[in-house]
Amino acid sequence: MRKFFEIGGLVAAVVLIVFGAVAISMGVNGRHTVNKSLANEYIVGSPDMTPSAIKAEAQKAGVASSVTVWPTKSVANQKIDTGAKARLMGEYMRIHTLEATHGFTYSQMGIYTAKPGTPKAQIMPGGGTDNSEFAAIDPQTKQPVQNGARQIWVTETALTTALNTSYMASQLGLFGIVVGIALLLSGFGFAILAIGGALRNPATALTFLLRSTTKAPAVPVA
Repeated sequence: MRKFFEIGGLVAAVVLIVFGAVAISMGVNGRHTVNKSLANEYIVGSPDMTPSAIKAEAQKAGVASSVTVWPTKSVANQKIDTGAKARLMGEYMRIHTLEATHGFTYSQMGIYTAKPGTPKAQIMPGGGTDNSEFAAIDPQTKQPVQNGARQIWVTETALTTALNTSYMASQLGLFGIVVGIALLLSGFGFAILAIGGALRNPATALTFLLRSTTKAPAVPVA
């Protein structure tokens, strides 16, 4: 039974080491894929994408109170090629969008551009109306005119979601690397315990690792 446990310990160690190596490889490959995909988009931070510059800009535009998350690092004139930079880019883009919509978000604005004379009760807090009866009509298409400011949020949400997804994928890759290292260490630990126990056990299944320490019996002196 003791021999079975010793062999089982070594098998478990090998499995953990293999799983650890695979997890590290997958994590590294995942992060590389994210970084390469971002680099292929050729995204570069604008010159105002520094913590101090964006805050001053938002205060000047009067939307600082609408900002819930302020970026803490700069990506000004930097190529966005990592998950961390992608997340920062998304934070800066949200502030830019708030500046364009005067501090109002998608849900605070109407679907359509309100026509002159629209009752106040039919106008959303951020402008525009959800009631097509009070929407401005495009003279060419004869259709209600979409609220342009609201469409900015549609575009911003799509882009920042993609950027945040890149950040999440990058973090998952990092998690895989950490888990892989933990599995490797656990595997080596199992191996050391199994071999160490075997070396202390005379009946070990790993007899080839033992050195004979048996001394020849003393020959009596006549």
